Amino acid sequence: MQKITTLAAGAALGLWGAALQAADDVTLQLKWVTQAQFAGYYVALDKGFYSEEDLNVTIKPGGPDIAPTQVLAGGGADVTVEWMPAALAAREKGLNMVNIAQPFKSSGMMLTCRKDAGVTSTADFAGKTLGVWFFGNEFPFLSWMSKLDIPTDGSDNGVTVLKQGFNVDPLLQSQAACVSTMTYNEYWQVIDAGLTPDDLTVFKYEDQGVATLEDGLYVLEEKLADPAFEDKMVRFVRASMKGWKYAEENPDEAAEIVLDNDASGAQTEKHQKRMMGEIAKLTAGSNGALDPADYERTVASLLAGGSDPVITKAPEGAWTHAITDKALN
Repeated sequence: MQKITTLAAGAALGLWGAALQAADDVTLQLKWVTQAQFAGYYVALDKGFYSEEDLNVTIKPGGPDIAPTQVLAGGGADVTVEWMPAALAAREKGLNMVNIAQPFKSSGMMLTCRKDAGVTSTADFAGKTLGVWFFGNEFPFLSWMSKLDIPTDGSDNGVTVLKQGFNVDPLLQSQAACVSTMTYNEYWQVIDAGLTPDDLTVFKYEDQGVATLEDGLYVLEEKLADPAFEDKMVRFVRASMKGWKYAEENPDEAAEIVLDNDASGAQTEKHQKRMMGEIAKLTAGSNGALDPADYERTVASLLAGGSDPVITKAPEGAWTHAITDKALN
C-alpha cells in the first residue's frame, strides 16, 4: 500500500511539475491602441488558441507615445506588430528586427482629398498642402511623391507637407487638401464628420503601386538563435493565425472581443464592427507567410524615397520563413 501511495504521490508531483512548466510567457507589443486592427491576437487569447499552444500571452496596447521598435529593443516585448518601413529603417540603424510572419496581405493606407480643394487626380497635387503622418508612417508617402517626381519642399510645383496628428481635422477644417487615412479607421472619421464619398477623392497606396507591408510580426534576430524561443514563436504564430482566420469569418464576434479588451473604454461597437469588416479585407489571402514579392516591392519603394530614402541599401536577413514553415505545415 505504501508503495502504491508513493507512486501516486510521485505521479502527482510529476503532473504538477509539468503544469508549472507548461505555459511559456510571450509578450506582444501592438503598434497602436486596442482596436480591431489587432483583432486576431485578442481572438486567439479569448478563444484559448494560445492556451492550446501552452502559451501565456500578454498583449500590450500601443499609443502615440509608444514606439514598438524601442519596446522590442529594450526587452519590453518578445514580439511586436510593426510596419515594414519602420522595421527596415530600424534594422539599417543597427536594431536587427526580423519579420517572422505577415498576417496582413494588403495595405490599408490612403490619401483622402476634398474635391472642393481641387484634387481629382495626382496631377492636382502641385501647390497643395497634404497631411502626412510621421514617426515612420511618412516613408510610403515620400516614396510615392518621388515616383511622381513631385517635390515635397513647398515649392509651386511641389507640395507642402503638413505634419498630421492622429486625426483628420486638417481636412475637415480645410487646412489641407488631403490627409492620410486608413481604410479601416480615419476614412470613416471623415464620413462620420459629414462629408460623403462623393465629396472625396481617395488614392489607395495599393492602387498607386507604392504600398508597403503593414502590421507584420517582428522579433530580434539574435533571439531566433535560441531553439526554445524559436519554438515559442512557432506556437505563437500558429495560434495567432488561427485567431486571424476566426476573426475574418466571425467579424462581429471579433469586434465584440476587442471591445471587451479595451480598458480605455474609448472604442464604440459601431466603429469596431466597421473596422473589423475592413481589416478582414486586408488579412484575406494571407496564411501568415510573407510573400517575397510583397517584400521586394516594399524595399523598392523605400529605396526610391528621393534625396532622403528610408533605407540606403537592400537589407539582408530582414525576414524569414523559418517560423511560418513550421507553424503552418
